Amino acid sequence: MLTKRFFKTKDEAEVTFSFEHPEATKVELVGDFTDWRPVEMKFVKKDRVFKSKHRLPADNRFHFRYLIDGQYWDNDAKADGYVPNGFGEDNSVVSTLRA
Repeated sequence: MLTKRFFKTKDEAEVTFSFEHPEATKVELVGDFTDWRPVEMKFVKKDRVFKSKHRLPADNRFHFRYLIDGQYWDNDAKADGYVPNGFGEDNSVVSTLRA
């Protein structure tokens, strides 16, 4: 799940990525905004989800995926869209276009 907060004085959005996976011990966020390097997400026990916040430039679209336990890829079920990634699967898309 994605939640976004836009700033009136900055050209960026704070995006919170939330991913629930009951069997995962580790989830990493991987996207074009991380140069496709895995960034470990924090497990929030009370919500039982992995979370990560990132400030992204406004009025853009970014590709990302979740890497579970260093082995399995998954997409965000509530992403703003999906695009083929050249590996026979899709990437999730998050949009920072202002409404």
